[in-house]
Amino acid sequence: MGTNFIPCGDDHMKSALFTLGIILLSMVSCKQNSIVIPSLKEGYIPVTGGKVWYHIVGADKKGIPLLTLHGGPGAPHDYFEPLETLADERPVIFYDQLGCGKSDRPSDTALWTVDRFVEELDQVRSFLKLSQVHLLGGSWGTMLGVEYMLRKKPEGIVSMVLSGPFLSTPRWMADQQMWISQLPPNVRDSIIKYEENKNYAAPGYQDAMMAFYREHVCRLDPWPDCLNRAFAGMGLEVYQYMWGPSEFTVTGTLKNADVTDKLHQIKISVLFTCGEFDEATPATTRYYQSKITGSEVYVFNGASHEHPLESEEEYLKVVGDFLKRSADK
Repeated sequence: MGTNFIPCGDDHMKSALFTLGIILLSMVSCKQNSIVIPSLKEGYIPVTGGKVWYHIVGADKKGIPLLTLHGGPGAPHDYFEPLETLADERPVIFYDQLGCGKSDRPSDTALWTVDRFVEELDQVRSFLKLSQVHLLGGSWGTMLGVEYMLRKKPEGIVSMVLSGPFLSTPRWMADQQMWISQLPPNVRDSIIKYEENKNYAAPGYQDAMMAFYREHVCRLDPWPDCLNRAFAGMGLEVYQYMWGPSEFTVTGTLKNADVTDKLHQIKISVLFTCGEFDEATPATTRYYQSKITGSEVYVFNGASHEHPLESEEEYLKVVGDFLKRSADK
């Protein structure tokens, strides 16, 4: 759904993470093809409910800043690390939303609402004095960015990049069922069986989930270090409360989330991206794109939800070119 990493279960989380750990034993750097630019600024921002951590690369650059919105809810910024390359021309800003990563992790479910996360984004932007800014969201971050535009109607947003878009839970779930139907019979049957029993902590269910992830979340082997770090910093409480126990079962507050009927209200430059095998399927991504006049779509062949990592060089070029064209309008 609007997430990049989805552990399952509640009381059995340690067991689930142990299973996931098998995949994460070997690591590869996310910066192997990137220009390494030193961090220039970081700190904490007071927001409703606590403090959120932020990190700016290229703070001295003169271009319009790029503010990134990570997925989840609860999957911290780390997997966006390759975007540091774009700081050769503009500040690139990362922050961990409340409840995950290096930010505060309060135990108050009243904080886990779309309204509060939208307010948090507004508070981050105000604190950093981002009068003009590009927004780049991944997965749940696309829902957050769109809701910010719809609810706040902010000025100064030059463009948005929506990668692996999650803008409708019903469409997201239909797409996952389509992908599940194409899995090997034993994997598909395991998912169905354990879903029916609500036995999300069963090793068989976890194995089936990981088989799905290898196809539709990240097809790299091994997974990159920055993705592993994001997984390790996952805010499980906020994820489980807002989404649920797995990709295929939605029990949280986002169960009926859908902004497709309001997308036409967005009048700025928008670029949609997805992978050929993305959880956010090319068909659904093109459907979203059709709702915003003048928006663009780019599909990365052979990639999945983590196409910014799987097709790093191509993704950075596509996004970088889009940001320049948007700023020139």
